[in-house]
Amino acid sequence: MFHHPDLTRDEFMLKGPLAHQGYDWWWHSFTGISRETGEEKPFFIEFFTCNPALGGDEPVFGQLPASQEAGMKPSYLMVKAGSWGKDAAQLHRFFGWNAVTVQKGAPYRIEADDCLASEVLLQGSVSVSPEDAKAHPEWMCDAGTMSWDLAVDKKIAFNVGYGASRPLRDAEAFAMYWHAEGMKTAYDGTVTWNETVYDVTPETCFGYADKNWGRDFTSPWVWLSSNCLYSRKEQKKLENSVFDIGGGRPKVYFVPLDRRLLGVMYYEGKEYDFNFSKLHLHVQTQFAFEELEETVHWTVRQENIHAVMETEVWCRKEDMLFVNYEAPDGTKKHNRLWNGGNGYGVVRLYEKQNGENVLIDEIEATHIGCEYGEYTE
Repeated sequence: MFHHPDLTRDEFMLKGPLAHQGYDWWWHSFTGISRETGEEKPFFIEFFTCNPALGGDEPVFGQLPASQEAGMKPSYLMVKAGSWGKDAAQLHRFFGWNAVTVQKGAPYRIEADDCLASEVLLQGSVSVSPEDAKAHPEWMCDAGTMSWDLAVDKKIAFNVGYGASRPLRDAEAFAMYWHAEGMKTAYDGTVTWNETVYDVTPETCFGYADKNWGRDFTSPWVWLSSNCLYSRKEQKKLENSVFDIGGGRPKVYFVPLDRRLLGVMYYEGKEYDFNFSKLHLHVQTQFAFEELEETVHWTVRQENIHAVMETEVWCRKEDMLFVNYEAPDGTKKHNRLWNGGNGYGVVRLYEKQNGENVLIDEIEATHIGCEYGEYTE
């Protein structure tokens, strides 16, 4: 069973060796509605932490020539906030570790100045002027302003199971870990984006919340998820459903497992699990990504001993951005990491019955969070 909430997997993980070379982030994405025009707009907020044992009063940027010459690794809390759409932008605000307060253990809580993230609350602001964005390429961000005040209610979890269990976490078996405490999350509050106020409500936010941590990033990097789903079979919106797919090329004790994904469908309360780490399910996965002239396109086919899920997603390039991160070792590995929140597509869900794949539903999906990126090692 993957719908198993576990707040210990959401706690701050940068202890031991990971405190010197590791990252840990909490990601949130959702849709708001303009109070002025009624227009929808998707947003994201992330609290990204890196190498706390190397920190001090000021953030350390690994991309600065002086840092690279001195062999200094990045060390900071980065509050990343932004929006997708035709004015897609990512805004970054950095704090040195001496300005950050982190709650040890679960439930997690991290704060610096007016920025706070926890299981139940999300508050903060970021403002970057065009002049500063241009003068500081090490900030890896655009110009703009955003502030937010949101209550968080995580409804459905994707617990990946043994792969992120405490023994393997303590042994640092995987280079990158994933836990989605709220693959369906209800947000409630407001966002102000470049002086425009957006209302965020549980009914219309189509919210998502997860976290990643580890010592390195995966390549390829895949993420697809939505809980804005419509059943073509039943001709109605699915009120208690969500799918989530992630992974790419996990490394176990530095050995890569090529082209593996973790995927699940929570279909009106019934669980369909395509988690490759659950060996008894005999999961098989094929996936592909392509850049077209105006869109990018994912195709994923996942199969276990009980079911098949075929997922096809598109997203308009003009609505996306290349999301930016430094790796804990100070390198910037992903330079074309496509990231969007306006994806759309179809999910076909089958059950295996008497040797045949029987279609359970064909599902239209919108408001899909989506990512893909690769780099050459």
